[in-house]
Amino acid sequence: MRTIDYIAHLQREGELLADAAAAAGEDAPVPTCPGWTTGDLVRHTSTFHRWAARIVDEGPAGPVPEDPMPAEPTGPALLPWFREGHGNLVRTLRAAGEGTECWTFLPAPSPLAFWARRQAHETAVHRVDAESARGRELSAMDPAFAADGIDELLTGFHARARSRVRTGQPRVLRVRPSDAEAAWTVRLTADAPPRTERSADGPADCELSGPAQDLYLVLWNRLPLTAATLTGDTALAALWRETSAIT
Repeated sequence: MRTIDYIAHLQREGELLADAAAAAGEDAPVPTCPGWTTGDLVRHTSTFHRWAARIVDEGPAGPVPEDPMPAEPTGPALLPWFREGHGNLVRTLRAAGEGTECWTFLPAPSPLAFWARRQAHETAVHRVDAESARGRELSAMDPAFAADGIDELLTGFHARARSRVRTGQPRVLRVRPSDAEAAWTVRLTADAPPRTERSADGPADCELSGPAQDLYLVLWNRLPLTAATLTGDTALAALWRETSAIT
């Protein structure tokens, strides 16, 4: 996807998140984030929006500590504060040139492409959290964008040494969306992070299939495994559920 497309998704997802949070109310529990209220979710997401905008704007070369989640604002000031931070991030990304240099933490064609992609998916996942607090049906997600989010998760986050997804014996998990031209083969072992290939070649011990949005949210633990079609060893899918949380 193009950087401009990620920014457009970021804008849409942030607006949907704010709308869902307004409908849910600040004190509503968030089923997909146990222990959090909608207010906690909004403050968390906006904190990361501000952190990313600062990195793109200031261009640090090394790691930047995440901003602490603020205790304020609350009440009537909360959503205007969120919209201000979200809007500033969108404007910062649109104003940045493709030659922008700054710190990143996953491989990407450019720092700008990284931050646009990461914040678009960060916001999309938390939009789903806000909608789960509001209740009613989730907003539809573009299948190509959802497939891209699966790719970021599998080939980015879970390629890092800190991924906790391990198996005692070598195992293969396949992810195959039904509405996007993509597939991933994830090879799991006991002593290394998962190795993901962008293909559906060879046998797999377990396959997750279904609409890209459902697979995206299953893999991010926002929907139950039953939202996907599982074939093969379902214990391997359950292992993913138990060990794949991103920290």
